[in-house]
Amino acid sequence: MAQSTDRIVKHAVLRAPRSRVWQAVSDAQAFGRWFGVEFAGPFVAGEPLRGRMVPTQMDAEIAAMQKPYEGMAFDFLVERIEPETCIAFRWHPYPLPPGADPAAEPTTLTEFTLADAPEGTALTITESGFDRIPLARRAEAFANNEGGWTLQLRLVGRYVDG
Repeated sequence: MAQSTDRIVKHAVLRAPRSRVWQAVSDAQAFGRWFGVEFAGPFVAGEPLRGRMVPTQMDAEIAAMQKPYEGMAFDFLVERIEPETCIAFRWHPYPLPPGADPAAEPTTLTEFTLADAPEGTALTITESGFDRIPLARRAEAFANNEGGWTLQLRLVGRYVDG
């Protein structure tokens, strides 16, 4: 199967009840703890939300990797919330160039989808829309997020285990 340049898909089965995984991905405070961002408010469908990057509380090694980005603005738009099933948001998958107008820059769509699994809860993270990113930044954004989502799956797994 050929690798897509437009979408990243990551999947894991987490040994936690669906309600616990849902709380981890749909509650802004919980999400921020494992992901590494502090939000100014709750996730609300159709609403933009601003946060700032902070190192994750789940893993010292990943926190050290996030440290250089501490304090950086983190904006996204919560596109939809389907309780216990899916939450989706749009964001800029890379730091914007100095002076760039965020409204004029394309975003990607990130979806957290939950399903029951015999061992717990299946979580699939899909980020799509990379083919819309300007060519000069596309490959780097894709590569960074490909690796980033692998790490984030590890972090959310630790969060729901704790």
